[in-house]
Amino acid sequence: MALTAARNHFLFFCFVQCSVHCGTMETCLEEGVKLQKKTKEEKKLLRKQLKASHTLLKHEGIDTVLIPTKSLVVANGGLGNGVSREQLLEVLEQCGSLRAVLMPPNKPYAFVTYQSVDAAQLAHKTLNGRQLDTEHQQVTLYLNFVEEVGSVVWQGQELPPGLKVVEEFLSPEEEMRLLGAIDWGSHSNTDTAQKALKHRQVKHYGYEFRYDNNNVDKNKPLPGGLPMFCNEVLDRCLKENLIKVKPDQLTVNQYQPGQGIPPHIDTHSAFEDTIISLSLGAKTVMDFKHTDGRSISVVLPARSVLVMTGESRYLWSHGITPRKFDVVPVGDAEKASIVSGDSGDLTLHKRGTRTSFTFRKVRRTPCDCAFPSVCDSQSSPGDPSSPSVPQSDRDASCLENEFVHKVYEEIASHFSSTRHSPWPRVVDFLQSLPTGAILADVGCGNGKYLGLKQDLFAVGCDRSRNLVDICGERSFQVLVSDALEVPLRSGICDACISIAVIHHFSTKERRLAAIKELVRLLRPGGKALIYVWAMEQEYNKQKSKYLKGKKVNQEEGSAQRPEQTADHLGHSTSLASNHRPAGKEVKDCPLTRQNMSTLSVHTNRTAFHSQDLLVPWHLKSSAPRDKNVGKSLGSADICPIFHRYYHVFCEEELESLCGEVENIAIQTSYYDQGNWCVILEKKSE
Repeated sequence: MALTAARNHFLFFCFVQCSVHCGTMETCLEEGVKLQKKTKEEKKLLRKQLKASHTLLKHEGIDTVLIPTKSLVVANGGLGNGVSREQLLEVLEQCGSLRAVLMPPNKPYAFVTYQSVDAAQLAHKTLNGRQLDTEHQQVTLYLNFVEEVGSVVWQGQELPPGLKVVEEFLSPEEEMRLLGAIDWGSHSNTDTAQKALKHRQVKHYGYEFRYDNNNVDKNKPLPGGLPMFCNEVLDRCLKENLIKVKPDQLTVNQYQPGQGIPPHIDTHSAFEDTIISLSLGAKTVMDFKHTDGRSISVVLPARSVLVMTGESRYLWSHGITPRKFDVVPVGDAEKASIVSGDSGDLTLHKRGTRTSFTFRKVRRTPCDCAFPSVCDSQSSPGDPSSPSVPQSDRDASCLENEFVHKVYEEIASHFSSTRHSPWPRVVDFLQSLPTGAILADVGCGNGKYLGLKQDLFAVGCDRSRNLVDICGERSFQVLVSDALEVPLRSGICDACISIAVIHHFSTKERRLAAIKELVRLLRPGGKALIYVWAMEQEYNKQKSKYLKGKKVNQEEGSAQRPEQTADHLGHSTSLASNHRPAGKEVKDCPLTRQNMSTLSVHTNRTAFHSQDLLVPWHLKSSAPRDKNVGKSLGSADICPIFHRYYHVFCEEELESLCGEVENIAIQTSYYDQGNWCVILEKKSE
């Protein structure tokens, strides 16, 4: 019987091959058995089934088999496609008793093992091509046989030290009472500070948490203190020893489905040790990450309280990924749990509107925690490796001088060697300009766009003398100039381009001034093309080239090597390589002050978690190499690392900034491989 089944499946496969490769309905004989003709729809289904099998092998290494077994792989039936375990089980159980269903997290496929081969064959026959309606799309299932699926051995994880989740801390009545006490429609209450952030709504009580410096103004408490409706909850926290002192600061966040908060560690100098947070209205998954790279995802049920103290408060970052569905363990919705990698115990949970009440105690003395590497109180205010977000134009100028201008002077040769491929849509803009048009490339770098269209009169400028010299060697018309003060007459240019420049200015005012300078150069009717690096390096479900490959050079960074270790606050010994003696302050340049937001060092080829950051450049050594050993002579096998300041732009931020400039019209705006872009036109006065 098994031999017959195998032969029949082999004949079936032969027909699939015939259908795919020949595209005909010819009669196919194998061992004297004549195959039946298939309809056009059946042939189409067979092709797609075979294509799914090839895709699984190519991208996931999953090898399907021809002989029927008890196990199948279900393409398009995974958590990554928005299919929940409950939804898949409802379909699979129609064909017989199941032994196991494995759904790997974030994958577009699942594995199913039936109690019998007959049941698996029935599923293979009847479920191929079955369509399922998920919350956001319709998917079509394609099933193929696989060898027996091995069991998954999952090593259990533990919560970060000092982290606790207390389930059902509040009753449903208490939850409703707290939610009803927050009036999101009122903006006139002087006792609170309310903001509508890009990813959530927020209210502050007691003290306003300032997102520009990630701290509180301890000398400016909000009138009214904490609201009375919190007293009962806080008294219970004290009684149950969840906190030792009563908090004096409350932040209320409201998250709609699809919203989240970037990973962060609450500023050490701002708040005392214990932080507690209530989850109201809906459950969510919070991600915790250690500075050594370990990560743990924890389910926070509705009406639970999260307690962070010690290591979990000071050393582990926490955040909520913006998405509409969470991968969660199967089981009680009210139970707190760790999201494991056990594919036999995972499903999808649709997010609802969640409101968090986070209570903190404002710190009055410097933090003396046991984690100085990530503690802003214990880092030296004059340490050159800890630049801060500028608070004035003078600060901004100093920051840009150290972490933009000086860096480009040092890396000019290596930078130029990686900048040789023009971006297609910039080329399209230049090709659209008429013969004889005057073009200014402000921030021209090595001049890769200056000689692109020979019938233009093109002039470039750049702040880096070394990059300007490289342009001169290529016979381009270039001068040394700051993008805020270009030494050209007003209204002289038919077009200007600013490619990957404005994101190096460290305040909104200076970024706006750079755009105004471009407009000043344009004649009425002239156009400017602006590119800036995007916060969103994954857009419309497509990753940018920056995220895709380690060796793909993009205008905004080179990742020749993995970044050296940098902690959460951006401390890195390599920062001193920006040519300042260790421990010596820059003259008249107070970039680093206590209680200011410290710029973080970005990890190359990863998503951004903050808008203002330092991006490493790994300088390729030009020293002679010994052919026998393949390493630079007279140096260790370590490349110097420089850090460039960037402000990465959120969606619509560039358009909003341009909207503050008079006498222009935005012709178009678009996203291009990890960059936000606009083309604007100067109006007639």
